[in-house]
Amino acid sequence: MPDAGTRPLPEALLAAAQDRGLTIAVAESLTGGLVCDALVSVPGASRTLRGGVVAYATEVKHSVLGVDADLLAKVGPVHAEVARQMAHGAARVLGASLGLATTGVAGPGPQDDVAAGTVVVAAVLRDGRHVVRERRWDGDRPAVRAAAASAVLEAALELLDGER
Repeated sequence: MPDAGTRPLPEALLAAAQDRGLTIAVAESLTGGLVCDALVSVPGASRTLRGGVVAYATEVKHSVLGVDADLLAKVGPVHAEVARQMAHGAARVLGASLGLATTGVAGPGPQDDVAAGTVVVAAVLRDGRHVVRERRWDGDRPAVRAAAASAVLEAALELLDGER
């Protein structure tokens, strides 16, 4: 697998996915397109990246990505199972074998009793194997959003590394 330490994360993920014959789809909430932008910035990304959905509104997480409405009502949009379902939904909707998702609160203040800087990311393979990570970062909105984008790429690389 490409070593993410010697190449940028987006490039490393795209190379790892391509080596395995996988395609990628992204569901983004708080990152608002940063993950797709990072991937698209890599020459040749079109061989692997299918596309992305910016599901900023909670309802869009349900209506477009298929996140369970009862789950959203019970736990809200910033939850590990919500992120996993978002990633699965992106892969399903966009016809990819690997789905990525970001959800969280970028700040500056809390939202629905969730502290600013709280982020959940997920990477899901078509067969159901997945990596989900919850983190909390200090910093302003741009810093939290950038950290979340990096975290989901790292989670995807971790998932693919476990595929060997």
